Amino acid sequence: MSETAATDGVSVGSADAGALGTGVGADVVEAQFEPFRTELTGYCYRMLGSVFEAEDAVQDTMVRAWKSFDRFEGRSSVRSWLYRIATNVCLDSLNGRERRARPMDLSSPVPASSTLPPPMPEATWIEPIPDGRVVPSVADPAEVAVARETVRLAFVAALQHLPPRQRAVLILREVLAWKASEVAELLGTTVASVNSALQRARAALAENEITATDPIRPMDEEQQALLARYVDAFERYDLEAFTALLREDATLSMPPFDLWLRGHADICEWMLGVGHGCRGSRLVPIVANGTPGFGQYRPSGPGGSFEPWALQVIEISAGQIIGINSFLDVPHLFPLFGLPMTLDDTGGAVEGAGLDRE
Repeated sequence: MSETAATDGVSVGSADAGALGTGVGADVVEAQFEPFRTELTGYCYRMLGSVFEAEDAVQDTMVRAWKSFDRFEGRSSVRSWLYRIATNVCLDSLNGRERRARPMDLSSPVPASSTLPPPMPEATWIEPIPDGRVVPSVADPAEVAVARETVRLAFVAALQHLPPRQRAVLILREVLAWKASEVAELLGTTVASVNSALQRARAALAENEITATDPIRPMDEEQQALLARYVDAFERYDLEAFTALLREDATLSMPPFDLWLRGHADICEWMLGVGHGCRGSRLVPIVANGTPGFGQYRPSGPGGSFEPWALQVIEISAGQIIGINSFLDVPHLFPLFGLPMTLDDTGGAVEGAGLDRE
C-alpha cells in the first residue's frame, strides 16, 4: 500500500491511540513526530482559521500517522508524510463549510450609537492563537519572522478567501518554501497545476489588500513604550491619551458580534457609551498572532476582583495602533493563553483561579 493510501479515509476515535499496534515502540514513533507539532499547528491554523480546530487536526494527523506507521515506506521524509496527512485532514474539514472571517469581512463599520446585535456562532470567526503554539522556540530569526508574519489575523483572514487547495498551495509554496515539485507530489497533481494555483492565489490575495502590521518586538524600546502608554491610558480610561495612540482610521472589533467601528471619534464615543463598563479595567500582556495583546479584566467581580472580559490583539503600524481586536470568548481563550480567570485588586491572579500557562 502506498503512503498516501495508508492514511486516506482513516477514521480515528479517541480510544485508538492506546491500541495502535504499529509494531514500533510508541516512544520511538512519538519521538519522530513531536518535533513537527508546532509547525504543523501553524500550517493547520492558516488552513482552518481556528486554533482549536488546528490542534484537533494536528492530533488527528498524529494518530493517523501513528496508526499507519508500520506501512510508512520511507520514500519521503517523515515531515513530508505528516504534511500530506495534515493536508488531507484539513481539506476534509473544510469540505462544504463556510469560511471563517473577521467582522470587517462581513459588514461595513457602524456608528458608535449602534446597539449590540445578537452574537454569531463561534464557527463564524477567525480565532487568535498564542505565538508559542505556532512559532518554533528554537529557530532561525528569519523563520520566526515569517512564522509571525503569516499568522497575523489579517493574513489568516485573507487566506480564508481562497479555495482550500489553492490555500494549501500558497501556504506550502510561499510560507513554508516548498518546491513546486514537492507540493505537486503531496497533492497528487502536476507542477503545472501547482504553479497555476499559486498564480491564482497570489492574485486573490492582492485583491484583498492586506494591511501591513508590525510584529511583536520585545527589544524595541519604541514599541514597548507605545504599549506601556496604551496600558496606562486604557487602565486610567484617559480617552484623550488613548486617542493620541491611534491612527486616525483605527478599527475596533468585538467577535462574536459582527459590528465594528472605525476612527477616533466613534471608538471613543463607544467606550464612553455602550462600552463604558470597561472603565477601570486591568490589562495583562500576552503575545497572539505574532503581535502584542492583552487579557482584559473588568472590575465586575465579587469583592472588588477583576473578571475576564476580552482578549485583545493589537495591530501596530509605523508607531501607531491601527487595530484593536477584542475577542469575547473568554471561557475558551483565557485558559488557552494561560491567563487566570480572576485577578485581585492589585492585578495579581487569585489563588486557585485556574492559571494554565504553557
